[in-house]
Amino acid sequence: MFFEDYYSLLRVTVVTLVAYISLVAVVRFAGKRALAKLSAFDLIVTIAFGSTLATVLLSKDVAFLEGLLAFVLLAGLQWAVAKLSMQFSTIRKFIRSDPALLVENGQYRLETMASERINKAEVDQAIRSQGIGSLADVRAVVLEPDGSLSVLTGDGPCDLLSDVVRRPG
Repeated sequence: MFFEDYYSLLRVTVVTLVAYISLVAVVRFAGKRALAKLSAFDLIVTIAFGSTLATVLLSKDVAFLEGLLAFVLLAGLQWAVAKLSMQFSTIRKFIRSDPALLVENGQYRLETMASERINKAEVDQAIRSQGIGSLADVRAVVLEPDGSLSVLTGDGPCDLLSDVVRRPG
């Protein structure tokens, strides 16, 4: 009921140790992007790493080297797509969403919020988390490509909004 035999326990122990070390090495080689909160594409690769690791650890049908090959392929594909997205805007637009302006000069941009499926309560929470007590003090709230909300204040020049999508409203 708790296990089939001691060989199975030994297999899981050895494969877990070797797979863990291998995954750390592959992720380290792949770079910081492999674990960063950057885009839906990066999230998918991170989930695939976890799923592959679980399969390698617990399935007798998948050999360790097959799992290692999957780790290397996932990291390599992520690296290649990231490189290509730096060179080609069509690939970049396919894998990464544009930032969206949710608040501008103390005013909610309701159409943008609706199209991004973000409500006022979520925007207000982001503003409060920055220690700001009034919407009038907010220059901009941007929904970033990674899903986080950035809050900008101040009266000076702001050239960091040039790539932010501005929908009517």
